[in-house]
Amino acid sequence: MAMKALDKLDKKLKLHGFNNLTKTLSFNIYDINFAETVEQQHSYISYIDEKYNAERLTSILTEVAQIIGANILNIARQDYDPQGASVTMLISEESVVPQVDSNDEAPGPLSSTVVTHLDKSHITVHTYPESHPHNGISTFRADIDVSTCGRISPLRALNYLIHHFESDIVIMDYRVRGFTRDVRGNKHYIDHNINSIQNFIGKDFQDLYQMIDVNVYQENIFHTKMILKEFKLDNYMFGINEVDLPENKRKVIRKSLEREMLEIFYGRNITKA
Repeated sequence: MAMKALDKLDKKLKLHGFNNLTKTLSFNIYDINFAETVEQQHSYISYIDEKYNAERLTSILTEVAQIIGANILNIARQDYDPQGASVTMLISEESVVPQVDSNDEAPGPLSSTVVTHLDKSHITVHTYPESHPHNGISTFRADIDVSTCGRISPLRALNYLIHHFESDIVIMDYRVRGFTRDVRGNKHYIDHNINSIQNFIGKDFQDLYQMIDVNVYQENIFHTKMILKEFKLDNYMFGINEVDLPENKRKVIRKSLEREMLEIFYGRNITKA
């Protein structure tokens, strides 16, 4: 029944006034690394803290605003001691005719090619770098929310964000809330077809990641998790090189990284055999 109801939304609706639907994309992006010594751990945290400081995050979110066609009204940003940063943008509609149908269930761009109408919307990001005190695993997490009102879906910015945060794991939730009325007074609780967040992710990323869905179509709630299928060990070690380590040490590090990724992906601790 839910999918049949969505099929009826293929034709454009004649709305009464503004589109009052709110569409929110919330997701966590994780970057995992191995830094064995205290010095290496501190260096990794400092590196991440500098790479994703408030200024750089502002630049990334500015590009997101351009991708979804928004005017930036206000920016609040803050770096934290000892680490982490936050940026919040208040955005509003841009009165430009859309170049594409922004509600199409298709991958979004990696650059600013989409414009449409938004109002009463915001984009936020918060970062959380941390290190395990014993096993050398360091994890960087970025929490991002893109909330829009009107016709466009924030899913248009998804590919760009996954690309810029060099993600090992991505956990995403998309929710459409509220309702809008057509000219006959009928309520509509969603204005575009969607059966999976995966349909908004480019093929290049789909080839790199294993993905699973948990969707509640009747409530307009969509959930997707992604984890890299393979990784090169050298890209995950900070301050050391794979060739400088004996084979047994490489295996231990790889196993530790794989365990960390799986625990985050499935949301539970893995007990040792």
